[in-house]
Amino acid sequence: MIGLDPLILFGIILALVLNFVNGLNDASHSIATVVATKALSPMKAVLLTAFCNTIGPFLFTSAVAMTIGTAILSSDGLTPHSIIVAIITAICLVIIATRAGIPLSSSHTIVGGLLGAGVGAYGISAVILPTVPLLVQVVIYGVIGAIGGAVILGLITATLKEDVLQGAFIGAVCGAAVVIPCLMVAGILKLSGLLAIVLFIFISPVIGMVAAFLFDILVSHLFNHSRQSRMKRIFQPLHVVASLIQATAHGANDGQHAVGVITALLLSSGVLLSFEVPAWVILTSALAIGLGTIFGGWRVVDKMAKGITRIRPYQGFCAATASSAILVMVTQQGIPVSSTHAINGAIVGVGVTRGKNAVQWRVVREMMTAWIITIPLAFACALSGYLLMEGLLHLFG
Repeated sequence: MIGLDPLILFGIILALVLNFVNGLNDASHSIATVVATKALSPMKAVLLTAFCNTIGPFLFTSAVAMTIGTAILSSDGLTPHSIIVAIITAICLVIIATRAGIPLSSSHTIVGGLLGAGVGAYGISAVILPTVPLLVQVVIYGVIGAIGGAVILGLITATLKEDVLQGAFIGAVCGAAVVIPCLMVAGILKLSGLLAIVLFIFISPVIGMVAAFLFDILVSHLFNHSRQSRMKRIFQPLHVVASLIQATAHGANDGQHAVGVITALLLSSGVLLSFEVPAWVILTSALAIGLGTIFGGWRVVDKMAKGITRIRPYQGFCAATASSAILVMVTQQGIPVSSTHAINGAIVGVGVTRGKNAVQWRVVREMMTAWIITIPLAFACALSGYLLMEGLLHLFG
């Protein structure tokens, strides 16, 4: 980094701070259920999670970094000034959320920040929008999935003499959410960029909930006659392993935010001629998110571990396994998804197996509200910040 322009060096430092506060807030995602079930002490959980977050970016592809740096904005909207404003916006929002104990998505703060600052720099044409045929394709598949889910769950609830309309509605939501990632894994549907990011705001918590719910039901059935003490002996170690895999996947996805913006910053300044990620960028970004995880966001941990529902060891294993599978899948697809959404959906899924009253829906609604407003809020803040900065530079420059 010797010889870099001071502005670029400042941007790189800010990007590493972003990964640090990312780890500070997102430490909760991997250790919340482990702490809640007492599978590990808080200190051991934090240290192991920090290690896994650090090695995550080295074990997966750099597809998420590529999406951050090339698939959201055109090169015209990615200037050193716009990137720096986006990073500052994301850092401020994540710090505020951490202090308030809100599990805000750092993925979506940087996405919203880049969009807002990019629009400020080059206008709406800087945003890489999905094509109309792709949107039509997504809608068609979503409707097919919704109809299938509504019919299946409607028939099940009718057989059980439960509320058919409610069952059909839940089935429609789940069917629409599940069909998209299934088609992506099968290679039938190819999603990337902004469309994939926005869709997975809603898809990841739903499939996390569905997967964890079904996995919980299966495990409960297989160990129906086992004593709680035996289940604890079996599932506590498995829960720890699943949570560490989840932490590794989190580091591979969220840890590449700084990788993407630093590489884009180097490209926009002419230091790089193409979007090729230098090894030192991956290393420093990984260390930053790992260090942030060590310090931990304990207010967020408390809300996720205790605020949503009471979790048993086997349920913690089911939730961590479901969310890990989601994070691995989306990371391979290059989608900067929120690990907050996936794990919270999974926690709700295992909670619902004990009845809908077992879940604190007020806490869930608060979290969902934060998820929905994150990108628009970051967009507005970054756009305002960029226009203010340009006005000041013009006035005093």
